[in-house]
Amino acid sequence: MDDFFKVCKLSDLREGCGNKYFIDEVEIALFLVNGEVFALNNVCPHQHAGIIYDGFIENGCVICPAHGWTFQLKNGNRKDGRKGLDSYEVKIQDEYVYVKVFKKELNW
Repeated sequence: MDDFFKVCKLSDLREGCGNKYFIDEVEIALFLVNGEVFALNNVCPHQHAGIIYDGFIENGCVICPAHGWTFQLKNGNRKDGRKGLDSYEVKIQDEYVYVKVFKKELNW
């Protein structure tokens, strides 16, 4: 599984709750919803706070606990389809969760 990082055991995740992890200097939020694991960048673009993992899960989305911005779990986009959070590929193997992350390239 090239480029994937072992993050945690599947049993470490609780249904409907988020967990925060750091992978190769990237802060991610993992969510277990209806038996499926989703990985999003944990930093809300609104206030640049690492709190997405503590958001509310509703209708396939996570809602930022600070200001209510809503992001789709499946792709990180805002509800209206605009870009929101980076989304990362997840694989489950031998009861472990693996995530493929990429660093955000800043072009200033």
